[in-house]
Amino acid sequence: MSDYSRLSFREIDSLDIVDFLVLRRDAYIDRLERTDKGTEYLKTAWRLQQTDIDREGLRKKFGTKEKLKDGGRQDKD
Repeated sequence: MSDYSRLSFREIDSLDIVDFLVLRRDAYIDRLERTDKGTEYLKTAWRLQQTDIDREGLRKKFGTKEKLKDGGRQDKD
C-alpha cells in the first residue's frame, strides 16, 4: 500500500479509517489490474454486482419483442 500511495508507513498509520480503507481498496484493484487473471476477476466481480437489467444487451442477443412472439426462434421452417 505504501508503494501505491507513495505515503510513508507513518503517514498511512495516521489516516482515518475511511481514507485507509479507500486507499487499501484502490491499491488492491491496482494490483489486480496488472495481470490477466486479476483483470478477469475484476470483470467477473463487476458483472456479479450489477442489479439493473441490460436491456440493450438482451435485445442484441435475443432480438426484440416482435421477434420473440414466434417463440424466440431465429429461423422458421
